[in-house]
Amino acid sequence: MISFSALFNVFMLLMLFFFIFAILGQFMFGDVKTGRVIDEYKNFGVFDRSFLLLFSISTGEQWNLIMYDCWRTEPDCEKGQTCGSDFAAVFFISFILLITDVLLNLFILVIVQQFQKVHLDQDGPVQLFQRDYETILAVWINFTSKYQCKKLNCAKLCDFLKALPPPLGFSDLPDAQLFR
Repeated sequence: MISFSALFNVFMLLMLFFFIFAILGQFMFGDVKTGRVIDEYKNFGVFDRSFLLLFSISTGEQWNLIMYDCWRTEPDCEKGQTCGSDFAAVFFISFILLITDVLLNLFILVIVQQFQKVHLDQDGPVQLFQRDYETILAVWINFTSKYQCKKLNCAKLCDFLKALPPPLGFSDLPDAQLFR
């Protein structure tokens, strides 16, 4: 949950790349209607299908066959049916490298960085909680042994809170201001 905002930013960057490549794919391979993998559902004809095809490619599903379908040029193709572009290899390989290597590693980096920030830094929330817990536990042990009790009644709560050091307790406040 701590790394959600950073992961959201990486996700939005990923969606930006998908958007750019979907438009490029539509522009470069929009005329390819049929092939070994490309059909009426998997094609670059319209934006939504182009986007979904890129998502399918990003999972590794037959991306090389789709690349070969889009790589055909004249005279080995039918104009308006199977003709693609000479830049298909550059398009698909750069997309695969960018999505699978760069952005996936960026997701992992954000998670590891947030883990390091939270759990390993001396001023991280987990370390601060541990120090505060130990302080409260020491005061509690001292307080309960002093008053010979295992539970804290309301009359002793003010004394307990005043025994805690700042900023945890209220040692700097007079009794009159403690529970207003």
